[in-house]
Amino acid sequence: MKFKIFVFVILFLINCVSNSKYETLLKSYEESKLENQRILGEKGDLSRSLEELKRIQEESDRRIQEYKALMSTFRFLIDAGKLKIKIIDGRMVVVLSSDILFPIGSAYLSPSGTAAIKEVTTLLASLEGKRFQIEGHTDDTPTGIKGYTNWELASSRALNVLHTMIKAGMPEVRISAASMGASRPALPNTSPENRSANRRIEIVIVPDLSNLPGMEELQKYSN
Repeated sequence: MKFKIFVFVILFLINCVSNSKYETLLKSYEESKLENQRILGEKGDLSRSLEELKRIQEESDRRIQEYKALMSTFRFLIDAGKLKIKIIDGRMVVVLSSDILFPIGSAYLSPSGTAAIKEVTTLLASLEGKRFQIEGHTDDTPTGIKGYTNWELASSRALNVLHTMIKAGMPEVRISAASMGASRPALPNTSPENRSANRRIEIVIVPDLSNLPGMEELQKYSN
């Protein structure tokens, strides 16, 4: 009888050890499975990150080439002091002094200003697929006309440039106008020279944002 009990105890202990080992192995397997899933997930994230970096680099290279091409196109006008090409808030901008385009305080283009805008229009229109926004800027000097602030002056100037560009052959669908008034000075309005720099027309080359990383994902939420 004692022998039977002893054998039963031994078998029970062996079974317990086997169950314990099985549970340990099962736990190790589950942990290994989770670790593999984590590694695969990190690998996928890394692959997506590398693809994103590649797209960013390609977009950056494209913008640099566009800027170089624009500088080359306008080089003779830049060298003549008629305009400047700048990068402002990540956008390529053609900057023209209002003092060259307009008589002081006037919203109407001078004959030489009209000629300059027509010349610029011919070059801009050759940039296929590009759209442009004309932004009017003033200094902080009041216009002296009741009900006609720098907002109205900048707006009238931008619109007159727009109409001149359309007459010079720029398609209407590729152009728009906006007034910035005195709200975005290029320099502090602390000297006549600075105020002159602030009186300007900026022709912004509207960037194509469709190629920006994440734009495809954002577009899913716009419908």
